[in-house]
Amino acid sequence: MMNTDTIQIWHGNIAAEEADYQTYWRVLDAAEQAHAEKMKNDLLRKRYVEVHGRLRKVLAQALNERPEKINIKKAEHGKPYLPDTPELAFNLSHSASTLVIALGWDCRLGVDIEVCKPRSSLAGLVDKCFAEEESTYWNTLPEAQKTLAFYRFWTRKEAFVKATGHGIALGLNQCVINPENQAEFLRVPSEYGQASTWHVQDIALGQGVCSALVTDKDIVGVRLMDLASAP
Repeated sequence: MMNTDTIQIWHGNIAAEEADYQTYWRVLDAAEQAHAEKMKNDLLRKRYVEVHGRLRKVLAQALNERPEKINIKKAEHGKPYLPDTPELAFNLSHSASTLVIALGWDCRLGVDIEVCKPRSSLAGLVDKCFAEEESTYWNTLPEAQKTLAFYRFWTRKEAFVKATGHGIALGLNQCVINPENQAEFLRVPSEYGQASTWHVQDIALGQGVCSALVTDKDIVGVRLMDLASAP
């Protein structure tokens, strides 16, 4: 069993060999297998199977259970949870071939990861998804800093809406990062309590990648775990 005070961040590449793919397929439940079979794109289907197979293996290690026996359900807005062990919170995110999974006890948490590639639409996304304080801060940055800063804000905000279980439909401009102290929120929707309840931590996963963890539990410790070491 993992330390209940520590949040585990599992990370690694998604690149299943055929033999590994079959291993991941066998641990999925019937609903996951049915969902995979409906996917027309071969690459996306293989990624789905590997991501959800790896998730089950990580959960199995935390719970000392067989991966195929873990009961995973989805809440109203689609966030997965463990009805038999609701005190273990988990969330996953992947971008291109990089996967990150967060596990924590007795909390709400969300995690997001994005490959930081330049896009001509960043300014439009800032106008749509950033609050006034965030937008003002971003627009004053030198051009050379804007891409990285955008993804840092974006992953933190995405991690928050995932932690709430509501997802992006909540509205990314409703959760506001403090530009002066980017480990805290200025505002969150009132139904999720005080902004000070929520904690932000960026996750260092290498150059060109932004990742963030948000939780409503004081972050005593974060332990980075390589997915290659998972059973």
